Amino acid sequence: MNKEEFGRWGEERAASHLEGLGYEVVARNWRSEHGELDLVTRQGDSWVFVEVKARRSDRFGTAEEAITPAKARHLLEAGQAYLAAHDLEGVAWRIDVVTVTVWGGDYSHPAVEVYPNAVSGW
Repeated sequence: MNKEEFGRWGEERAASHLEGLGYEVVARNWRSEHGELDLVTRQGDSWVFVEVKARRSDRFGTAEEAITPAKARHLLEAGQAYLAAHDLEGVAWRIDVVTVTVWGGDYSHPAVEVYPNAVSGW
């Protein structure tokens, strides 16, 4: 599985996991001039923009460490762009991060972790 395929696989695992937790997936890979939102979801009355980080190991750092200040800023701007593009100003929203980690090549049992409200600043 190449990098792009692995990324799509991770997003699919994340979406399935979130749906099991009661999130509704509204859109995938929404793009704006500020960057991409991997998943656009709703949980109750809140809009939740989800950044998915898939890793095969932590050799190059953990998935959580991949959310740099610059990435956080792009996610915030992309979230605001989504809300503006869909006339959703004033709604409750947040950014969650979901990590999908495969240990030892075992794709049948990835570790999936959800970090609610992982990016803040508004």
